[in-house]
Amino acid sequence: MMKRKISVVIPTLNEEKNLQRVLEELPDYISELIIVDGHSKDKTVEIARKYNARVIFDDIGKGSALRKGMKTASGDIIIMMDADCSHIPNEIPLLIAGIESGYDICMGSRFIQGGGSEDITLLRKIGNKFFVFFVNLLWRMNYSDLCYGYRSLRKDCIDKLDLESDGFGIETEISIKAAKKKLRVLEVPSFEKARHSGKGKLRTFHDGWIILKRIIRELFRK
Repeated sequence: MMKRKISVVIPTLNEEKNLQRVLEELPDYISELIIVDGHSKDKTVEIARKYNARVIFDDIGKGSALRKGMKTASGDIIIMMDADCSHIPNEIPLLIAGIESGYDICMGSRFIQGGGSEDITLLRKIGNKFFVFFVNLLWRMNYSDLCYGYRSLRKDCIDKLDLESDGFGIETEISIKAAKKKLRVLEVPSFEKARHSGKGKLRTFHDGWIILKRIIRELFRK
C-alpha cells in the first residue's frame, strides 16, 4: 500500500480552529499535502505551511478548489478530504485499499453497514436519498451516498472525469461521470463526525438546487 505516492487535497476557508487537528492525525506515509485555500482571513494558511503543505489559492468554491488541487497533485492516489474534522483520518487506509484492489474511485458512504453520521440533518438526509434514487435509476448504479466528500481516486481518472463543478455539486458530478464512463467504483463505510468548530459552508436548499441541476445537465449529455 505504501509503495504508491499518496496525495491529500483539502479545500479550506477560515478553518484555523479545525485544520491543525486534521493535519496532526494524517498518516506519516502521506506523500503530498495540498491545501487549496479560499483566501482565509485567519491563520489557516500559516497552519498549513507549518505542516509543510503545498498551499494554492482558489476562492470560487469547493468544487473549483478540489478540481484545482487534484490537477496539481502528483500522487498516484488522490484523497479528497474536508478541513472541519468531519472526516476521520484513520479511514484513509480503507480508501487507499479500495484503489489498491483495482478500483478507480473509492467513495466513503455514511449509509452502508459500518458507516454513519453525527452531523447530517434529517432534511439533508432525505435530499441525499432522493438524489441517490434518481442517479441510480438513470445510470443503473447502486450508490448509497451521493453527497459525501471523503473519497479517493486514481490520478489518471481526473482527466477522464473532466470535472467542471465549482461548488458542492462536485461529489455528485464525480459519481455520475464515473457511471457514464464505466469507471470501477467501490463504496466503503465511513463515519461522519460533527464539525469541530465554526459553521459549515453548505446551504441546504441552495446547494440542493445545484446538485439537482447537475443531475439534469448530465442526463442530457452524452
